[in-house]
Amino acid sequence: MKTILTISALIGIFAATSHAAALGGGDIAPDTTLKTEAGETVNLTDLVKEKPSVLVFYRGGWCPYCTKHLMALAGIEKEILAAGYQVLAISPDQPSKLAETPGREDLHYTLLSDSSMETAKAFGLSFQVPQELVSKYKTEYQIDIEADSGETHHLLPHPAVFVLNKEGVITFAYINEDYKVRLEPEKILEAVNMP
Repeated sequence: MKTILTISALIGIFAATSHAAALGGGDIAPDTTLKTEAGETVNLTDLVKEKPSVLVFYRGGWCPYCTKHLMALAGIEKEILAAGYQVLAISPDQPSKLAETPGREDLHYTLLSDSSMETAKAFGLSFQVPQELVSKYKTEYQIDIEADSGETHHLLPHPAVFVLNKEGVITFAYINEDYKVRLEPEKILEAVNMP
């Protein structure tokens, strides 16, 4: 418990949250729009109506923790599909940047752009990156979150996994404000195989 509080306190120094309480089990997924890699607008509710879904929110293709998690998802995608679900991975990366995601050729599931952060905000996942950290990313790590999103809002989502049924009801939710900690693939498979 002490470790969790310490991590949360440290994260609070770098990220002022700018959202209401995050959605959880039993909540209805918001009706928002996203963009495909081709720049086409799609509706989240319509996508979920087609097939139960595993929604994965990640910070962007520039984040090594995110790309590692995306590859882990690719490793269990067949099992997710066999359970009757689809995988939708959502980030602030603008459509043109989605194709540049490291290892994209090995990711057969759908990557979606939430560059406006409308969807992340609606799920209660968005946080404001302080200007000094935006500058540090750019100068020390050559990560330009404005160029990646095409926006100047400096918002990122907390990494999260949601499982939704075709009615848009959230049957499983996992959110961690520590961007280095991701949900294990086995836990995702357990969630899609729950009765």
